[in-house]
Amino acid sequence: MIRIVLAIVAGALSALIATMLDALSLTTFIDGLTIALLVYLLSYYVIKAKYLNKVEKQSKIMSTGIFMYFLTWAVFFILFYTIVSGPPAAA
Repeated sequence: MIRIVLAIVAGALSALIATMLDALSLTTFIDGLTIALLVYLLSYYVIKAKYLNKVEKQSKIMSTGIFMYFLTWAVFFILFYTIVSGPPAAA
């Protein structure tokens, strides 16, 4: 649940930064993905400190929820980027 909320926050943050950079290319996605990875790695250290003695394998903390995190991030990144950037200009 913690990582889902963090994925939504990372999606919003990624969309805002991508909009501020105003790049409509592959770099927009890569910048957003970098932010998502940083948030995921930070969450790993926070969760590791909290559940240090409750988990047998520490590597399990890193891999738990990774697919759902990035799927949620992608959905909210696209949603927030579409909302923030607005409709395309008329030709």
